[in-house]
Amino acid sequence: MTSGPPPHRRTTCAVGEVVGVHGLRGLLRVRPYHPPAPSIAPGREVLLEQPGGTRRARVRSAAPHGGVLLVGIEGIEDRSAAEALRGARVVVPLAELPPLGPDEFYWHEVEGFAVETIGGARLGAIAATMTTGLHDVWIVRDGAHEYLLPVVGEVVRSIDRSARRVVVDPLDGLLD
Repeated sequence: MTSGPPPHRRTTCAVGEVVGVHGLRGLLRVRPYHPPAPSIAPGREVLLEQPGGTRRARVRSAAPHGGVLLVGIEGIEDRSAAEALRGARVVVPLAELPPLGPDEFYWHEVEGFAVETIGGARLGAIAATMTTGLHDVWIVRDGAHEYLLPVVGEVVRSIDRSARRVVVDPLDGLLD
């Protein structure tokens, strides 16, 4: 029998994805899920998840470059080694995420939260969050119904972590 967190309890969080390489010296082009990505900083240890397995890596350098981060990883010194990491997700332990400011939350925190309107109509649960460049969007599902709700102050009225519930005031036409 093994010990550890229950299967439904998450212990890590994806913070970015290796989308390519840069130059000949093994720099990775990492698309951070939430710029400026303080979890991907020099000296930080991250996990690189790929279908073939997961490896620990220490960030040697990280610099913004046109919408991505150019990331140097200790032990990755050439383009071939960097290419082998294309598609890897960059993951960190939840305990190492930077503290949140007031009225901030992490994507992983709200997955599974019930969503209802200010009038009390249940819309479903948050299945995922995606970014559009302009703002984040929650994918809310309830059986056959799916809603895309922008995560903006005009729509999201409250997030109750203890009740695992979000109250929204959908814009006209958003639920049609």
